[in-house]
Amino acid sequence: MNILFLCTSNMHRSRTAEDYFKKQHPDFEFKSAGLSEKYCKQYGSTLCTVDLLNWADKIFVMEPMHADRISEYAGKHYLQKVEVLNIDDIYQYMQAELIATLS
Repeated sequence: MNILFLCTSNMHRSRTAEDYFKKQHPDFEFKSAGLSEKYCKQYGSTLCTVDLLNWADKIFVMEPMHADRISEYAGKHYLQKVEVLNIDDIYQYMQAELIATLS
């Protein structure tokens, strides 16, 4: 199964989820990306593409606005793969509280 984690800038939440779950479930494929072109360029992180959305069997987004961005820019048909985790942008990469929230 191909699993994609998305947040705004691919700096903390989605990268933590990708790296954490890669270790927990080596039988699945995990990737992560950000949905803000501005912030992904600013931080040199991975920007979400239609190719990534097509690759994914399941897409986990951190906030409802992320699902809205997917729908607006890539099409509503991707929403059938999306689950909103409701994780606010208040964590740092691999922060223990973020991992506990993801688990």
